Amino acid sequence: QGVTEGYNGTIFAYGQTGSGKSFTMQGIVDSSTQKGIIPRAFEHIFESIQCAENAKFLVRASYLEIYNEDIHDLLGADTKQKLE
Repeated sequence: QGVTEGYNGTIFAYGQTGSGKSFTMQGIVDSSTQKGIIPRAFEHIFESIQCAENAKFLVRASYLEIYNEDIHDLLGADTKQKLE
């Protein structure tokens, strides 16, 4: 709820390879019972924005993967490209 009040928000998933982090974050978008954290958070944020009066919002999101000290932007055009 704080992000709609102007605070930055972060969802951080940490764990071993194959432990279900990506599924937890993404889920199955077409399933109402198996949506992940990201689609649920976006729904909540945009519903809150629609209900807000006399306010402007700027929504920015990033989805990064850090693996073996390499950083990849999973929303970028080339998800295999390493970031500095």
